[in-house]
Amino acid sequence: MSSPRNALEIGGLIVTTDNSGGIGEKPDDLVAVPDRITARFAARVCLLEQWAAGAEPEAVLLHNFSGGASWEAYCTGVRDIFDEIGEPAPPISGSTETNMELRQSALTVTFLGRAAASPSGSSGDWFTYGTPLVGEAVLTEAADIASLAVLQEVRRLCIPMRIWPVGSAGILAELMIADPAAAARIAGSPLDLHTSAGPATVVLLQIPAAAQPAARKYFGRQLRPLTVPAGE
Repeated sequence: MSSPRNALEIGGLIVTTDNSGGIGEKPDDLVAVPDRITARFAARVCLLEQWAAGAEPEAVLLHNFSGGASWEAYCTGVRDIFDEIGEPAPPISGSTETNMELRQSALTVTFLGRAAASPSGSSGDWFTYGTPLVGEAVLTEAADIASLAVLQEVRRLCIPMRIWPVGSAGILAELMIADPAAAARIAGSPLDLHTSAGPATVVLLQIPAAAQPAARKYFGRQLRPLTVPAGE
């Protein structure tokens, strides 16, 4: 397996995880959203990390520090992303903190998956898909978020691409990790390359030249060149 982003490989299993704190339904939360939404976006990050590692999720673990009342909503939020991509949700288990009541919501979502194929090789130009968003902008500008459904459709069509989620470090920092040589070929971009992308609202895609016309057909206007072709 080529280098995954934040995934851990253990005995053939691919482990990916994401945390959420201060986001939910408690009075002291910094961002007030339904617990279902909190879990959906944490699960989104885990799924994209699985795809980046060439894996498909087979089980989900929830570490729920928000109390028993949040459990079902968290499970529903996880299932929402599988509904979005048209796949059955894997089994969900985990643990809830019920001995101590926290003043703010806190959740960890962990996916256990298995590599279905090696991640696509490192060839082709880099693009961004989606827009970096964080906090309440994730809800108010949802139309600008990279669509899991579209990504899954392109994956099903076997259009070659390498997926690399963008997190809090921003687009440029992620590109320097994914492909340091490409960072010297940055094209002009209308996006802020340094701002946080929250729950991976934008992803990096490395697409071979031959596959780019098909990719543009499916990703539309949100597919933006990030690097100029090598040699130009």
